[in-house]
Amino acid sequence: MKLITAIIREKKLDAVREALIENDITRITVIRTSGHGRQQNIDIYRGKKVIPNLIPKVKIEIAVNDEFVETTINTIIKSAKTDEGIGDGKIYITNLEECIRIRTEERGGKAI
Repeated sequence: MKLITAIIREKKLDAVREALIENDITRITVIRTSGHGRQQNIDIYRGKKVIPNLIPKVKIEIAVNDEFVETTINTIIKSAKTDEGIGDGKIYITNLEECIRIRTEERGGKAI
């Protein structure tokens, strides 16, 4: 099991969500967040460095069984990519040690 975390542009959320649903990946968590990466521009105003504003982003978390990892990653990449250059986001993949469905107490891949 893996936990796939993607940080994408807000305007791409609907496209990513629809593409995931088309590929039978329907269980996701969406979190509104903000930050900046390479697109930061440190400006100097009146002799002082001005810290760049945080840019609104969306963080998506998806727990998947191993056979869905590549499908999920490829779907996010294809649907989140823009032609705007820097700022399309990142995908992080971490091992998911355990998953437990509270209602039924199922564990592991069945709980996902």
